[in-house]
Amino acid sequence: MKSIVYSTNAPFPIGPYSQAVQAGNMLYLSGQIAIDPITQQLIKGSIEDETKRVMLNIEALLEASGFTFADIVKTSVFLSDMKHFALVNEIYGSYFQSDFPARETVAVLGLPKNVNVEISVTAYKA
Repeated sequence: MKSIVYSTNAPFPIGPYSQAVQAGNMLYLSGQIAIDPITQQLIKGSIEDETKRVMLNIEALLEASGFTFADIVKTSVFLSDMKHFALVNEIYGSYFQSDFPARETVAVLGLPKNVNVEISVTAYKA
């Protein structure tokens, strides 16, 4: 059985998709970009500012579902340029303690709203 996850502490979808979907023990979060959930406005600033907002959005959706960062099994990180890798990696890494999830990080030609980072995650809870 699948259920749609919604949190006012994460940005509203900007297209025809859900913030997250839980299917049994699995949780699938849509890609998160640096949108402030209160103002629904894009965070404009440094790559650090963008990445922190993305991780806070992910955290809000995990919490709304009863999951934590420890439950994440896979992440996909999309960057506008690999020059951002080290700073994004540092901030991203601070949210995990051990047993890190599988991950790919790729640079892409463009991201929604011309952001510099988008991250999607899949989580599992036994």
